[in-house]
Amino acid sequence: MAEPDVQSLSIKDIPPPPEGTIFIDDTTGTDSTDVGTSTNSPLKTPAFALYAYPDATAYYVRRTVDSPYEPISASMLKKAKKGVDSIGKKIKAAEEAKIKKEADDARKLAEAKAIVLTEDTSLPAPKKIKIRDSKENRETRVVINGWVHRLRLQKGLAFLVLRDGTGYIQCVLSGDLANAYSTLTLTLESSVKVYGVIHSLPEGKSAPGNHELTIDYYEIVGLAPGGENAITNKVQETAEPSLLLDMRHLALRGETMAGIFKVRAALLRSFRRVYDELGLTEVTPPCMVQTQVEGGSTLFSLSYYGENAYLTQSSQLYLETCLPALGDVFCVQESFRAETSHTRRHLSEYTHVEAELAFITFEDLLHHIETILTKTIDYLLEDPDIAEIVKKLNPHFVPPKLPFRRMTYESALTWLNEHDIPNEEGEKFKFGDDIAEAAERKMTDTINEPILLTRFPVEIKSFYMQKCADDDRVTESVDVLMPNVGEITGGSMRIYELSELMKGFAREKIDPAPYYWFNDQRIYGTCPHGGYGLGTERIMAWLLDRYTVRDCSLYPRFTGRCKP
Repeated sequence: MAEPDVQSLSIKDIPPPPEGTIFIDDTTGTDSTDVGTSTNSPLKTPAFALYAYPDATAYYVRRTVDSPYEPISASMLKKAKKGVDSIGKKIKAAEEAKIKKEADDARKLAEAKAIVLTEDTSLPAPKKIKIRDSKENRETRVVINGWVHRLRLQKGLAFLVLRDGTGYIQCVLSGDLANAYSTLTLTLESSVKVYGVIHSLPEGKSAPGNHELTIDYYEIVGLAPGGENAITNKVQETAEPSLLLDMRHLALRGETMAGIFKVRAALLRSFRRVYDELGLTEVTPPCMVQTQVEGGSTLFSLSYYGENAYLTQSSQLYLETCLPALGDVFCVQESFRAETSHTRRHLSEYTHVEAELAFITFEDLLHHIETILTKTIDYLLEDPDIAEIVKKLNPHFVPPKLPFRRMTYESALTWLNEHDIPNEEGEKFKFGDDIAEAAERKMTDTINEPILLTRFPVEIKSFYMQKCADDDRVTESVDVLMPNVGEITGGSMRIYELSELMKGFAREKIDPAPYYWFNDQRIYGTCPHGGYGLGTERIMAWLLDRYTVRDCSLYPRFTGRCKP
């Protein structure tokens, strides 16, 4: 039997001897003062059993989990009795060490409270900087505001990593600064104001930015709680996803979450840069609407001054009205879908990057989409800080290259059937079937390259999509599929003849009257045009290898979740 671990035990913690049998199991047991009386929670060693429960009726032992409990043998009992005194001595020594440590800690805190921190006014006036500017301000006295991201105390020294949203910097405190009461009781996520000089690190040492700040004075702006309410108890990586979402406001402070949203900001900047180069004008369509775009079953309704209104599913229809006035246009706008889907790629609110282009062909549209995606990713990775985050979160990411693989809907059905991937009814795919997420993902992940999936059937697409000239069963439509996430973009050429558009309304049983402003685009100077929408969160999930798009939304909204 193994020696008991008694370092954390105390004589006063041992309860009165239980009546009955004590159970001992060397493989699964624990030498604790609140177990031993049940076969489900045995003690670990006979010696501790005799020490903790000397008046027990009997002691039963088993060697393995599968073997039965048997009365303790005479030789094992004799050996255990010899170990009782040793346990008593260890517990007494542990108690004495604990008392001594508490006394030492109390003395140190008393001495620490006597230390008064004051700024040395003979030092140069500090220059206020952000952490991102640290390299350019080495060997200069600076002042930085931020939050304590990491903290390590040791004899005569304290090391903290400060975070201000622009980066991280290691700070060192020594002497009175390290021994002061405010330092000894400092907590993670406290906000502080630090003064000092940034020095390059000698070769062989490492820290963020390859430098560290030697602090000569600091102030606590807001002391965060410790103990039970410490942030490490509020937010734990191993916690249930729902609990982490409840604590999203604190989880955002982690390096991974912060990195995701830095990349997201860079992604949107890069989109705008590409659109600007291509001459598209940004507009801001309304979020409150009275018409549907993607089917009435996914509309969020609301009362708008006594009228029925909805949260928009897409800004596409409004973008189309801008073409004659502004030419090609785009928007970065929230869209809302009241879907009860719980898949890892669905959100009820997401950031929609949408564009509409005039006087184009379907091939023009396909080339434009793949150009937008490739150039945006290239620009994003030009930023070394962003590229570093992408590499850290998705080490195997490979930027997409032109051209993307073209695949028609019917070709996809053939591929799925050849690879024995069934439809939702468990049968072979047939024309008109919707390709569900699981099958689509399986195909995309197997092919493992970007796919422009085109020419979907009229019946499974929206009322406004243009039919193909060579086959009126299908539309000039496209989904962009990426490995590990599936569809990230959907687009099409739009019907530009009024009579055809009316047929689309009739097919979907939609009253065209509320769409008068949309229909007028086919009357006052119609033209061939097309557009698309990109799901920002889905692109992020692909870019950073996130399991769910919920990780890529600041405060994700989905079925059953509208907090915090």
